[in-house]
Amino acid sequence: MISSKTSNRICLCSPQQTARITGIVVSSRPAYLTGLGYPVSLRLSSAVSQSSSQHTRSFSSTRAAHLKDFFPVKETAYIRKTPPAWPHHGYTEEEMLAVVPQHRKPGSLSDWLAWKLVRLCRWGTDIATGIKPEQQVDKSNPTTAVAAQKPLTEAQWLVRFIFLESIAGVPGMVAGMLRHLESLRRLKRDNGWIETLLEESYNERMHLLTFMKMCEPGWFMKTMILGAQGVFFNAMFLSYLISPRITHRFVGYLEEEAVHTYTRCIREIEQGDLPKWSDPNFQIPDLAVTYWKMPEGKRTMRDLILYIRADEAVHRGVNHTLSNLNHKEDPNPFVSDYKCDADHQRPNPALKPTGFERSEVIG
Repeated sequence: MISSKTSNRICLCSPQQTARITGIVVSSRPAYLTGLGYPVSLRLSSAVSQSSSQHTRSFSSTRAAHLKDFFPVKETAYIRKTPPAWPHHGYTEEEMLAVVPQHRKPGSLSDWLAWKLVRLCRWGTDIATGIKPEQQVDKSNPTTAVAAQKPLTEAQWLVRFIFLESIAGVPGMVAGMLRHLESLRRLKRDNGWIETLLEESYNERMHLLTFMKMCEPGWFMKTMILGAQGVFFNAMFLSYLISPRITHRFVGYLEEEAVHTYTRCIREIEQGDLPKWSDPNFQIPDLAVTYWKMPEGKRTMRDLILYIRADEAVHRGVNHTLSNLNHKEDPNPFVSDYKCDADHQRPNPALKPTGFERSEVIG
């Protein structure tokens, strides 16, 4: 873990006010999402005030005495902390604000099938996370439209984030593992693909750990995650063995959905539809501040989502680009040193939402 501190304040209002905001009932029973017919058991982390005269806690179905850091740091006699394996390179504010939802139009039958499969996954996720019809965006522009008749609640967003990020780290790990084994079998170099794929997987896991510092899933969510991961891992494993090109295109389309999701969340925060997250006094987890190296004055929930959206934009460009390359011979353009040519420098995947064509990065 990066920080030994437990979760920061998550709620700045009374449990009764919070329940009205999020649509979650505060009781000893599992929390229910508004309009959902089953318990999601999403329990947000405790929020105990530093002041001795005021003690508040976030809405939760768990008694305050039982709330705890979901993955506390294990204290040892000698180790102070374990730094991240892949330190985050950071973004400028201009780079993060430049990210927009965009869609790469399918150029072949396999691209079309990958796109439709992603749309099917999106439909299933909407049902599983309790998205109502009035909370849906324009279906004719599902990857770029971010306006809906009714916003999601903070609790719905957290359920969606945790579910999506719990499986988003699977493709990079599967692809990196299979390419590692292939390199060993063929007795050949991998040309830099493995590192990028594993770093992508690591980055997605950091997204998940950040949101896990803000809530505690119950048994139903854990069951959903277990089932989804099992299906998704095996599907990615077989898919990458059959066609790495199609798999990277699928992940590229999946990341388009991620950029869309976080863009919509940012919009609802800016419009004040998510009162707690719009509050400038809302404190994000220390883990996020450390990992993204977030500067003072730029540590709101909106800032956190901007960083995560920028990460997803990078994954979007990387996977669309890798899908355009020869996976057996071409080097990874995102880690390669280019020849002394002003027209050909190491590409920035966030700047090309639809990915770079092979001729642009390989020649």
